[in-house]
Amino acid sequence: MVTSLTLLGKPGCHLCDDARAVVVDVLAEFPAARLEEKSILDDEALNARYWDEIPVLLIDGDVHTFWRVDADRLRAALGG
Repeated sequence: MVTSLTLLGKPGCHLCDDARAVVVDVLAEFPAARLEEKSILDDEALNARYWDEIPVLLIDGDVHTFWRVDADRLRAALGG
């Protein structure tokens, strides 16, 4: 089963860069998982909903976490 992760952020966001690094490291252990990144600046609905919570990590469309990504928590959510 392929797990879909979506990282919502925006350019120049240092927390988004930190979150991306954690997600990429963890996903190296889960080859069936796929990461998509979206900028809230490109989507008015995402911007309105998440502007004060970025970065936001969605797993299969559901919010997993925001602001900071915990590697152990993410592993557990992915079944590791």
